[in-house]
Amino acid sequence: MDFLTGIGLEQLRMWIWILALVFAVVVGLWRRRQLVVVALATVLLFATFNAGAGIYILKRLGDPRWTMGEPPVSAPELSGTPIVGRQLAPLESALESIAGGVNSFWEFNQALPVALDFFARSGWALLAAIPLIIVIMIRNFRAASRRRKELLNLSGAVAQLQAELAAIKGNLPEQATLVVAPEQGSQPEKARTRSSRRGE
Repeated sequence: MDFLTGIGLEQLRMWIWILALVFAVVVGLWRRRQLVVVALATVLLFATFNAGAGIYILKRLGDPRWTMGEPPVSAPELSGTPIVGRQLAPLESALESIAGGVNSFWEFNQALPVALDFFARSGWALLAAIPLIIVIMIRNFRAASRRRKELLNLSGAVAQLQAELAAIKGNLPEQATLVVAPEQGSQPEKARTRSSRRGE
């Protein structure tokens, strides 16, 4: 995230909005039939960008973009004191560590409200995503119920076709016997004609 070093707070907020809007427009044109999903993805992306910006601010304590003024505490230089300077060197290092802790806490207090602003934006975006998730769940439930009805109708049609096919198969043996019967009846007549010819 070093590329953010030259971007101020207002520019950072503006770029988050711009990136989210560009994503919404591009993906919305690509997925025109899924605008609710695109809106949900845009809101989640906006929340992610704001949360990332808040984390970035907390990791850059002491940055002049969100730190106003100079550090409140500075340790005095005791080691340069004549005669007793060497004896005061440990005290000077202790004071420097205390001053550093106080200044770090001051920098954290300076950066925390700015980071909380971005975290609040991320939280509001997540709250806005809840109704979109509910709408998507309702649409998916309706689509699933519609597919279930279509599947039931299809299975009913298949069962009806199977019943008609079974009825057709049940009628096939009767037709076969009707076709074979005349052929069997013609055989005695042929035999009689042959015997009569032999008698002659």
